[in-house]
Amino acid sequence: MGENAGTAAVTVTVAMTGASGIQYALRLIECLLKADCRVYVLMSKPARIVMGMDTDLPVPSRTADLQQQFSARYNAAESQLLAFGQEEWTAPVASGSGVPDAMVVCPCTTGTLAAMAAGLCNNLLERAADCVLKEGRPLIVMPREMPFSVIHLENMLSLARAGAIIMPPNPAFYNKPETIDDLIDFVVARVLDRLGIPQSLMPRWGIDES
Repeated sequence: MGENAGTAAVTVTVAMTGASGIQYALRLIECLLKADCRVYVLMSKPARIVMGMDTDLPVPSRTADLQQQFSARYNAAESQLLAFGQEEWTAPVASGSGVPDAMVVCPCTTGTLAAMAAGLCNNLLERAADCVLKEGRPLIVMPREMPFSVIHLENMLSLARAGAIIMPPNPAFYNKPETIDDLIDFVVARVLDRLGIPQSLMPRWGIDES
């Protein structure tokens, strides 16, 4: 993705599932849009419930309302941010011919982790992940669980062997974070780095970027 990073040609799917930590996804979407990327948003029904628990944001039940809310939040045109429902099988992400440049599952439940590792395609999110993997595009999976069982670890290993990138949202403290936003930005910066999207949220270790 490096050569196209920062242009509208880069399309990234951000998929949110029903694990705590949706703030990472919201910040990632914001940064991708600021980098002039096109963003496809997938959000499971449990993710909407968790958004109501983790944030003060309203939780629309209809996908059209969700897209309107996100577009207004980020001041994004419809052509730049598109939301799809879990049964919307005509969405571009449901086919290898419409696969995005990359996909990030953030946060990722262990149930979704298992479904992706098994290659299940019971909903649009699982099918989108399957398409990204089969087309050889980056799939970043951010499982938010503690501790991990052997089952979880084996599912992560299966996905890693299939080409996925496993990135649990583990913030560091060497940058001396002062706010929760600092912790969120550390994680999002690492995701943007992995996607090849320029970012100024966090300096890289040992590099003076002043």
